[in-house]
Amino acid sequence: MSDVVTSLLHDNHTKIFLLVLDGLGGLPDPRSRQTELETAKTPTLDRWASEGATGLVDPVGRGITPGSGPAHLALFGYDPISENVGRGVLSALGAGLEMTSRDVAARINFATRDENGEIVDRRAGRIASEEGRRVAELLASGVKIDGVELTVRAEKEHRAVVVFRADGLGGDVSDTDPQVTGLPPLEVRPLTDDAGASRMAEVANEFIRQARGILKNEKEANEVLLRGFAGWDPPPSFRERFGLRAAAVAMYPMYRGLATLVGMRVFPEMPSIEAEFDALPEALADADFVYLHVKQTDSAGEDGDFGRKVSILETVDGLLPRVEEAGADLVIVTGDHSTPALMKSHSWHPVPILFRGGTTYRDETESFGETAARRGALGRFPSREIMPQALAAVGRLNRFGA
Repeated sequence: MSDVVTSLLHDNHTKIFLLVLDGLGGLPDPRSRQTELETAKTPTLDRWASEGATGLVDPVGRGITPGSGPAHLALFGYDPISENVGRGVLSALGAGLEMTSRDVAARINFATRDENGEIVDRRAGRIASEEGRRVAELLASGVKIDGVELTVRAEKEHRAVVVFRADGLGGDVSDTDPQVTGLPPLEVRPLTDDAGASRMAEVANEFIRQARGILKNEKEANEVLLRGFAGWDPPPSFRERFGLRAAAVAMYPMYRGLATLVGMRVFPEMPSIEAEFDALPEALADADFVYLHVKQTDSAGEDGDFGRKVSILETVDGLLPRVEEAGADLVIVTGDHSTPALMKSHSWHPVPILFRGGTTYRDETESFGETAARRGALGRFPSREIMPQALAAVGRLNRFGA
């Protein structure tokens, strides 16, 4: 399908704006029977819904709970399965690191381990970014493995990344994060019989062993959980696939890494949601496609904070008139996945989506929320089909066939 879309492209100078509210989808509160999005007072989103069309998207497939990496690749029009890229690569790119064919990267979560060796906090209390940098620097200067060049770089809060550089390393190894508290970290294991995977497992386990010694006296960040091991094998660029000059505005490193991976112009890290929207006029002035990412909705959902997620949605809604002032021809609002506060995690539930502008027709939806979106004219479809519909809505696709 992507080859067909690429063959039909033509440039008409229209502009597309994609707003991704991370973890947007939710589940109804048992008392109010409304989700976070339905509870929030969002007059602009509701107006946009009444002026456009809504529906639901599945990031990877029905019933599948996605990670942020494949979910975003699907939003960008890539196949989230066959073109998936490991979280480690995305973290490395987001941290400003360049990768080579000799590299394998892994995402680090600093965590808290008790005296029994069990994880009691997978995010080390969401330590401040300054603390995360201090701990990452301890590892960068302290861990030494013969024959392997190591780079450890902090990302944000409890997140960091490690890049292992050596000949013959393979990324087909398992994560160490048990995904729940009350269990010990897992060992890294090769997932194939390839010698590169076996060597990578040995190197990673040695890294963890030394890291524990270095961090043993830390109160919160005394453990490293490694996930998303991956080598460097980038997909075709966004410009090659869709003929669009793209720009990305995002606060968190991994999402800037995703944008870097597909060749978008990436704006510097923003200090706040408001600052992200302040950057929109400049981004749209020089690009055909602008992606703006809001992380805080997902963080609130993972913390189980229904009220905070509602508040963040209301804050974003108050900033949306700036989008109208910036003048995109088509506006798309959705999330990469659902993160219901009731579940405190990513979930398999479909995500509401809104199209407004271009040749998008208006449906009968009068508000933006999960219940209304189920009745929307866009229906329910895979996230990877957003981009072809967006290109069609702004007239950037020629007719297929005679």
